[in-house]
Amino acid sequence: MTVPTPDAPFGHDPQGRPYSDKSKIVAGILQLFLGTLGIGRFYVGSVGVGVAQLLTCGGLGFWSLIDGILFLTSNDRTDSQGRVLRG
Repeated sequence: MTVPTPDAPFGHDPQGRPYSDKSKIVAGILQLFLGTLGIGRFYVGSVGVGVAQLLTCGGLGFWSLIDGILFLTSNDRTDSQGRVLRG
């Protein structure tokens, strides 16, 4: 069990990195279904990448599909503040 602290209200992962208030499952699902609009990236705070996905229709769907799968399977994805996504 992780103990919340003021700098990490959602606790720390086993490597000691603080958890984000964002979920990797939500980010992955958003990216899979709305990735051509960059919604998954906007959710985690990656505005620049979200705009790039919006302008390219998610890399014609391929970029958003791969990105969504990586959000769901990776344990090292972070939000815009460098905190590890919960999930």
